[in-house]
Order: sequence, then C-alpha cells, then structure tokens
Amino acid sequence: MSTASTSSPRNPRSPRILIVGGVAGGASAATRARRMNEHAEIVIFEKDRHISFANCGLPYHVGGEIPDREKLLVAKPATFENRYNIRVHTRHEVTAIDRGAKTLTVLDRDAGVSRDERYDKLILAPGASPLVPPIAGKDASNVYTMRNVEDTDRIKAHIDQHTPQHAVVIGAGFIGLEVVEQLIHRGVPTTLVELADQVLPLMDREMVTPIHEVLRNKGVALHLADGVKAIHTNDANQATAVELNSGTTIPADFVLLGIGVRPNTQLAEAAGLELGETRGVKVNAFSQTSDPDIYCVGDACEYPYAPTGKAMRVPLAGPANRAGRLAGEHAATGRSAPMQPVMGAAIVRVFNLAAGVTGLSMKAAKRAGVNATAVTIIANHHVGYYPGAKPITLKLIYNRDTGKILGAQALGEEGVDKRIDVISTAMHFAGDVRQLAGVDLTYAPPFGAAKDPVHMAAFVACNHLDGLFDDALQPDADLSDFQVVDVRTQKEVDAKPIPAADAIHIEIEKLRDNLDKLDKSRPTVAICASGLRSYIGTRILKQHGFEKVYELTGGQTVRQRAFE
Repeated sequence: MSTASTSSPRNPRSPRILIVGGVAGGASAATRARRMNEHAEIVIFEKDRHISFANCGLPYHVGGEIPDREKLLVAKPATFENRYNIRVHTRHEVTAIDRGAKTLTVLDRDAGVSRDERYDKLILAPGASPLVPPIAGKDASNVYTMRNVEDTDRIKAHIDQHTPQHAVVIGAGFIGLEVVEQLIHRGVPTTLVELADQVLPLMDREMVTPIHEVLRNKGVALHLADGVKAIHTNDANQATAVELNSGTTIPADFVLLGIGVRPNTQLAEAAGLELGETRGVKVNAFSQTSDPDIYCVGDACEYPYAPTGKAMRVPLAGPANRAGRLAGEHAATGRSAPMQPVMGAAIVRVFNLAAGVTGLSMKAAKRAGVNATAVTIIANHHVGYYPGAKPITLKLIYNRDTGKILGAQALGEEGVDKRIDVISTAMHFAGDVRQLAGVDLTYAPPFGAAKDPVHMAAFVACNHLDGLFDDALQPDADLSDFQVVDVRTQKEVDAKPIPAADAIHIEIEKLRDNLDKLDKSRPTVAICASGLRSYIGTRILKQHGFEKVYELTGGQTVRQRAFE
C-alpha cells in the first residue's frame, strides 16, 4: 500500500488533526505529529481528567512503591499546550463521528454541552475497558476495577481509610498479580480467584506453578479453576462475600476485578468502521482504518502478530506507543514507516519471581494449528561460581520443521527480562534457533555466562533439529509407552520420584556399563533433574544402537511442576 493518504485536507500543510484519547497511543500520536508538522492544528479530547499517565505504574502507587502520585502523571495539559502547541480538552467525550461531514460530536462532561468539531485527520485512541462479568453485586461500592488514575485514587483511599481485612482479587493476569503483591505489601489479607487452573493463563502451566507456591508462602489464599458466581452485598450496597461456582464463599470487604479488558470500539463501530476477526478495529500498516482519514491505535485496534502472521489485539503499552508515533506522523505528513508486527512481549513481578513471555505458548500454538515444539532448560542467570547466581527456567518454542522461533517464556528471580528481550528481538528479525545459538551476548561473571541461558536453550533446539535425539517430549507427556531411564543419583530419586512414570534407575556414570539391562528396541527416554545429564545419557543410548531415544525437556524439575 502507498504511504500517502487517499484524500487531502483543506490545507495540506496545516491539517486539522483531532485525537480521541490520550495516554500511550493518543499522546504519542499528538507529539509526533507536532514534531513532524509545525503547522498542523492538533487537538486532543480525553474523556477522563488525565491526558497522559503511567497506567502500568498504578498498582505500585496503591502499594506505596511509587509514593508520589504526581510521578504517575507523565505529562499534563499545560505541557502539551506550552511545549507542543497542542490543545487538550480533558473531561470531553467524543460521542459520534460523522464521516461524511468529517466532524465529531464532543460532549463537555462538566458543562453537559455538546458541540461539533471539524477534522481533516482523525486518530482514535480510545483504549480498552476492564471486563466486568454480569453477576449480582458487581456494582457494590467496594468493588473496583483499575483503569485510570481516578480508579487508583479511589482504591488507595479505600485501603488507607478502611484497612480491608478480606480482600478478594478476581483474575490472575498481570494486573491481578500486581495488585495482589501490593495488597500483601500493605498487610491486607488477600484471596486470589482465577477461572483457569493456573495464574498467568497466557503462559504454559508448568512455567508458572512456582508462582503458586510463592503466593501461598506469602499468605495468599489461591482458588484456581473456579469462577465467580456472585458478589454478596449488604443493605448499604457493600460487598461482604464472593461466592464461587464451586459453592465456596469467601468473606470480602474489598473486591478488585482484574479479569481482562475489552476494546472500546463502540465509537468506531457506530461510524461504520470495519472490525477485524478479534473484534478490534481493523487497520493497515499505517494504522489507517477502512476510512483512510481515520486512524486507530492502542488497545482498541488489531496489530499484525508475527508468530502467526494474523492480526490480533495486543493490549500492551509498547505497541500502543509505537503505533501512535507512526500514526501521528502519517496523519501530519501523509507518510511514515509501517507498523512492525508485534510479539506480545510482557513481564510481571510476583514478589521475588519474575515471569516473562513473548510470542506463542505451546498451548496457543496448538490452538492455532502451528507445527510447534519446545525445549526447556534451567540455568543460572550468571555463572554459578560468582555469588548470587539465581536459576532461570527458560522455555523456547519453535517450528519443528524450520526451526523458526515462535515464542519463549522465562521464570526466575533475576535476568528474566534480558532473556525474553533477546529472544523477542530475534523473533522480530524472523530468526531461527540456529541463528539464536550464534548470537553474540555480553559476558562477565556478574552478568551472565559464556554460554548464556539463551544459548543453552537454542543449543538444545539445534540438537533436536540435527537428530541428536528423536524428539523433545513435553513435561506433561504420557510416558507409559516408553522405557524410562532415570540417570539421577539415588539420593535425588528418593527425594523426588518422577511423576507418572515407571523408571529404571541407572546413574549417568554407570549407564555405559549397564546397557544390557535395557531393551534397545523400545522407545526410550532419559530423565535427570534439568536435562543436562539426560542429554548425555541420550547420546550414549543413541550411539549404542537404541532405535528411538527421546529427551524429556526440562527434566524431572519441570515435570514435577506440570503434575502439581
């Protein structure tokens, strides 16, 4: 597609650019438009009180880690007006778009008066709203969602004034986990409820089960695989308990709904703009909608998703900022670079652990029909001989035919962000596991290792593609048809037997001398604690005539998590 718009403003050098919504996408679009065109007239309409704030920092203000509320306000209206010559109207809600007349209907929420505003180019950045299930009690005065600064003010005021004794957080995604952590920091007894059988449903289950243990150790009551049936209230419309589908009733004097978000597409739909398969506004590479004079960025639109090549909603701040920047430039000048495909890279801290993800999980790959497999390694975030080394569990997902990287997940106390960022960068350039194995990374003992965990995961994937073992079995694999060889020490076997497996125990150092105890014709899988010794065992077996030899990726440690 051409980078030029298909229609011209009244004055091409000074288009009137109206922007609906601020925060990440809208604010980035406005400032980039100004930097690219000093003569454009740029106006932002924001229905809330704050035009640009750090929405990802909101939970940390509730918990006191960000004590100064003003730090959350990235830019105020005066900054836009004085520095950028951008007019800002807060508490102004756009209620309709007339595409034929190229006007907006704008409601001044304080004055209660509507007016029409003309545009040459229109950028929609309406964001998304928290999902609120249609259940009894959802409108109770002490039931909250967290979308903006006003929500955060109300939540913090409630906790400061009432000191809840029974907080219930519904939804164990990123926001839910961050709020739970901050409530515990505040000394608030907290229960976490999640409909899925794990926290962080975007990730594969065995990768997050250590978070379950951390939450419980911190005193969080965890209810997994259970949904909310109703919120009980008293005569004052205050929540008093949360009733789950299982029949369990949890006392509650503070409830936060962190179930997810829905895109705010109502305005676009009413204007007849086309939606995509995932019900976000459909846009091209320059964020133009089906009307080329109207753009859409942020949580309300779809982005090209690199791992599948399809468009989907990715409600994250990073893509919203990048898309806003490019849309602002295109609206102001008629051309820009195209929006690059996104990976959905994200990370969350849960007390002492960090969990990061990019691209597809294995379960998402299966749903999408992608021919994927994965390898999992456990390695220290820097060399073990340097004090403070912390283990990282790193899962690398790739196409089993081509080796193209499809995704990654990591869990650990240190260095998770670095590994996910490296792999996400490789994915951006359509990298495969062989290229990842050769990437040049910094090394000094306090920072990493000469063979980084990223390299180690890529090495294992390359070994698979090179046929050094027949396949990588996933941690929850059914091993009943395999000859299972446990190459750990007797002490390890006694402490942690392998779940759901009838194993033959032969320590790795004794394996060569005991091959006669094994059946070479049977499919055989070697297992150790993490995969290192079992790979050595796999190579021994493979080169001594065993017909089919498999690697249980992640070893007993990760399999134990899968069978939690």
